Amino acid sequence: MDLTRVGFGAWAIGGGDWAHAWGPQDDDESVHAIRYAVESGVNWIDTAGVYGLGHSEEVVGRALRDLPPDDRPYVFTKGGLVWDPADRSQPASRVGRPDSIRRDVESSLRRLGVERVDLFQMHWPAEDGTPVEEYWATFRDLVDEGKIRAAGLSNHDVKQLDAAESVGHVDALQPPLSVIRRDAAADVIPWSAEHDTGVIVYSPMASGLLTGSFTAERAASLGADDWRSRSEQFAGEGLRRNLALVEDLRPIAERRGVSVAALAVAWTLSVPGVTAAIVGARRPSQIDGWVAAAGLELDDADLDDIAAAVTANAAGTGPLRP
Repeated sequence: MDLTRVGFGAWAIGGGDWAHAWGPQDDDESVHAIRYAVESGVNWIDTAGVYGLGHSEEVVGRALRDLPPDDRPYVFTKGGLVWDPADRSQPASRVGRPDSIRRDVESSLRRLGVERVDLFQMHWPAEDGTPVEEYWATFRDLVDEGKIRAAGLSNHDVKQLDAAESVGHVDALQPPLSVIRRDAAADVIPWSAEHDTGVIVYSPMASGLLTGSFTAERAASLGADDWRSRSEQFAGEGLRRNLALVEDLRPIAERRGVSVAALAVAWTLSVPGVTAAIVGARRPSQIDGWVAAAGLELDDADLDDIAAAVTANAAGTGPLRP
C-alpha cells in the first residue's frame, strides 16, 4: 500500500460514554470530517473496534458508503480488546485468544461494511495469558485467508516484536510518537526499519496539546467524560511544561509558514523509519491545521530549534532529535 504521509485518526469520533472517550461527538460532523480529509488527499483512515465500543467503525463505514470505490481510502483497524456492553464505563480487557481475535475481525468487517480490512492490528499485548506467538499466528492466518490485507502490532515492545517476527513477518507497527513522547524513536522504530516493517505513529499532536490552540482554560474545562481530564499531561506541572513548549515552537512554525500542529506532525515524519502519522480530527476545520505536514520537510535548523525548545522546557522523554 502506498500511503499518504498523514492519515485520519478516528479515536475521538467514537463519541462519549465509554472509558477512554473524548466527550460527546456529532456523527454528522465526523462524517464530514472524514470526507473532507479524503477530499484533501488523505488516503487512509485508522480506527479500532474499541473506539466508542464499535461506534467509530460504524461512523467510518457510514462515511465510506457513498464514496465511489476508486475514491475510498484504505481502512485500518485494531482488535484484541473485549468490552462489557452492559458496563461501558469499564476499560476493555486485553484478550489474545484466537477465537476472540477472529470474532473481532468479523465484527469490524460488519461495522465497517467492507469485505476485507486493509490493515488489522493487535491493539495492545494480550493480558489473558495468550502468548504473542499464538495470537500473531492467528493474524498471519487471517492474511492467508484474505480477511485482512496486512497485519500489524500496536503498543508492542522490541521483545514482543521479535517473538512475533519469529512466527511471521510484522507488516506494520503502531507506536505513540510526538515531540513530547519520543521514546519509540529509540527502540521500536529502529527495530521496524531493520525488519522492513512499516510504522504509522499515533498521537503526533499529543492528543491536542501540540495543536497550538490548546490552553490551560481548555484543560480545566475538560469534562469527566473526556479521558484527558485524568491525564497528568493535561494538569499541573505537566500541562505547564507542555504549553510552554508550544509557545517556543510557535516562532519555528511561523518561520516555516505552517501551524504548530503541522510542525509537530512533521517532526514525527522526520524520524527515520516512520512511514506516516495518524492525525485525529473531529471536524473539517481541524484538518486544515495539520494536512500541510505531509509536504513539510524540516531542516537541521528546525530540528535543532525544536530540540532546544524541548530541553528548555524539560518536556517529555526520549531522543531530542531524530
